[in-house]
Amino acid sequence: MGIYDFLKRGVQELMIARPDEAKDYAIYKHPDPTIPRFSELTVDADEVAVFFKDGVVKGVLSPGRHSLKSENIPFLSDLMDTFTGGNVFLAELFFVSKRQFAGIKFGGRIGAVEDPKSGVPVETSVYGTFAIVVDDPVKLILGLVGMRHAENEAFFSWFKEQVLKVIRDHVAELAVKKKWPLLDVVSGAYTEEIEQVVIEGVVKHVEPYGVRIVRLGNFVLSIREEDSVRLKQLYTDAAYVRMAGGIDQFGQFAAGKAMMGAGEGMSQGGGGGEGGNAMLGGAALGVGLGMANMFGNPAKRAPAEPHVPAQPGTPPSTGGGTEKQPCGACGAHVSPGKFCAECGKPLAPAKRFCHGCGHKLEGTAKFCVECGTEVPK
Repeated sequence: MGIYDFLKRGVQELMIARPDEAKDYAIYKHPDPTIPRFSELTVDADEVAVFFKDGVVKGVLSPGRHSLKSENIPFLSDLMDTFTGGNVFLAELFFVSKRQFAGIKFGGRIGAVEDPKSGVPVETSVYGTFAIVVDDPVKLILGLVGMRHAENEAFFSWFKEQVLKVIRDHVAELAVKKKWPLLDVVSGAYTEEIEQVVIEGVVKHVEPYGVRIVRLGNFVLSIREEDSVRLKQLYTDAAYVRMAGGIDQFGQFAAGKAMMGAGEGMSQGGGGGEGGNAMLGGAALGVGLGMANMFGNPAKRAPAEPHVPAQPGTPPSTGGGTEKQPCGACGAHVSPGKFCAECGKPLAPAKRFCHGCGHKLEGTAKFCVECGTEVPK
């Protein structure tokens, strides 16, 4: 090593600060645990410097320029390396930003959430951004070093996991308890309520690390396009069925939907021009809804014709006032006449009965002797 390199290294060791490429880090660890005595430490206005050794935070320096010597910074005496005669401090030096970090992206799958309006489980995801701020740098160092997450990327990855975990736990619970239809949830109607619950819920997970989530931005809950189309169709069908009379049974719902399908087919098959189709479609839908209403409301069905029992002794009507009679020769039941249609033998005169009262008619009587009803010829 030449004298120039030696002098350059000495100047770098005496001037300690966060490098420009690490200005956007929430936490930056100085790479060298040996810090020369009398070094000049520069702490930016939006950060603090934390000295950490053997699992214990030894001291914190506020923004400004500090000359590292034990005479003016008492806690540095605990960091002196006796092997070097007290000319070197042994410590892990962390720079922790206290400014707000915004626009941190996150996202992932929530899982299957049951839509309270239809009862259908739907795959749900979430993505967006959030903003955080470090309230307690000491808690952050203790927590992250204990978790071996001192790197900046590891810190943000861990924080994103906490936010996503809280969203998974709370979105499904909110939708079910408050009966929020998922189509309303993904439309953004309840974004503010969900954001408030998420911010409150994530506190217990990150507060022990001295970090606070400030707000959520571009917070979006989403479902697959095919699930969105399916839910919209179910909502529409249910609305039509309610219009048909409040049908609430699945079988009745299916009957009403079938009738609406028939009406749609009728509307597409006839009519003169657009006006004719519209009129026929409206009439067909009215018929479908009316039939669905009848299926769902038995009390509104048309009453059946009352059954009138036949009077005793009245033979069943055959349309001509007489019934078939048995043949005395062959036993076949044939229409009245002079001869049997089966064997040709003469038939006995057929018995006749009054249509009005059922009284037996004698011979060739033209009127009933009991009620006066005329006998058909």
